Order: sequence, then structure tokens, then C-alpha cells
Amino acid sequence: MTGNGTAAKGDLTAGMPATADGVEDELGGEVNTRMCIVSRQTFEPEALIRFVGAPDGSVVPDFRRRLPGRGAHVEARREAVDLAVKRKLFGRALKSDVKAAETLGAEVDELLRRSALGFFGLARKAGEFVTGAAKVDIAIRTGRAIAVVHATDAAADGIRKLDNARTAAVALGDADPIPVFRSFTSDEMGLAFGGENVIHAAVLAGDAGAALLKRLEALSTYRGPRTQANSPQAPEPTDREIARKTNSDHPQADGPGMDGGCGVEPAQEAEV
Repeated sequence: MTGNGTAAKGDLTAGMPATADGVEDELGGEVNTRMCIVSRQTFEPEALIRFVGAPDGSVVPDFRRRLPGRGAHVEARREAVDLAVKRKLFGRALKSDVKAAETLGAEVDELLRRSALGFFGLARKAGEFVTGAAKVDIAIRTGRAIAVVHATDAAADGIRKLDNARTAAVALGDADPIPVFRSFTSDEMGLAFGGENVIHAAVLAGDAGAALLKRLEALSTYRGPRTQANSPQAPEPTDREIARKTNSDHPQADGPGMDGGCGVEPAQEAEV
């Protein structure tokens, strides 16, 4: 970071957000929420991505919420980030002559993707990540799995068999329902394990497994249904549709102290 309080790109990390400091409400209690500059709705910090201005005038994500200076918060969804860029909301929220690159949404996706893939190896070293259909099946049926990961190019038959295992384990009371993720190709997962062929995997309970699950959830939430919506059979949603969906999903009232209609409270912007 630089001496004038702006963020340097080299300071960025792809880790998950740390808990942000709250602000005091009128009764002296802590309100640990922020406002999205797109929807102007209030969210918990974990549901938002903080952005700051870099010395070169670009806008960069601050996942850990540790970089100094004024911050702008956007709901952690690709649609919301793309809309903030298109509407040029960052300059207004940051009160600075910054320009967000048109590729910002894709850059955030890549940081979240790399973060999740990086934790594959860490979880495996901790014994909390197994690969191979047979081992995944056992982890599911014994209730040890907290999530299942399929490669995007996995065969439908293999996915069906493991889906049946999940259904049977829940029906028998041997396991709780667990999420399933299809965020990476087999090549991407294989590279995370040094060239090993990985099609099916299971995340197991434990500290490392829980950390990996958070990153898988963050990437999945960020991408949302947009990848399916962009298929040739379905047109890409318009800005109006995205904004309508954002507001309908989160119908909270606008909070007090809104700064010029940009969706950021002054007390929240002056983060140091």
C-alpha cells in the first residue's frame, strides 16, 4: 500500500473476506452491515465485496477488507459487479476519479476461482479432501462429506450414482443434505493436484475442509445462474432485469445516512 492511503495492486489477496468492523447505532450497539452501491440494500459483510481505488486510477477488489481509504461495497454476484462497472458507480461511491475496467467482473471471478483451487491441496494435505468415485461414495454414505465436487466435464452416469448415494444417505439418516459444486473442469482440478486425473471429489469435515467449502460457496454464489442464462437457448439478462432481481431478492429498506444516493454510508466509506 502507498503512503497516501491508496491501495496497491500487489497488496491484493484472493482470500475470503475477514469480518469488517461494525458501526455504532443510536443505541450504542454494533451494526455490522454495509450497503451495496448497486441495489442500495443492506447486507452482512460476507455477502459483499469491498472495492478500493488503486494508485493508477483503477478499481480493485479488497477481499480481506484491510486496505486503507474509502471503500465501495457491491453484492458478491457477478451480475452486480458488472452492473456497477457499466453504470460507472465506483467513481461516485469512492468520490475519486477512478475507472473500473470492463473486465473487473471477470477478474474477480478469476481471483475467487484461484482461491478455491488453492485450497484443494491444503484440504487434501489435512486429510479433508478425497478424490475418486469410490472414495467419494464412502465419504457420502458415512456422513463424513460436507460437499461434493464434480468436474464440469464429468460423465452423467458418474454424477447420477453419487447423487443416488447422497439421497440414500439422507433417507437412512446417515448423513445430512450436502451441497454439490460443478465449478471446474477436470483439467483445472487435476492441475491443482499436480497433474492427477480428478473427476469427482468430496470435501470432508474439519478446519481445512470448512475453509475450502466457504470458497466454493463464494465462487458459486458469485457466478450464480448467469452461466446458464448465457447459453444460446436463453438471452443474457438486461440491466433492468438484473436490478429488479437484486432488489426483489433483498427488499430491505434503505438505511439512514445514504451518501448522495450512491448506496454507501459516510461512516462506512471512511474506512482506514
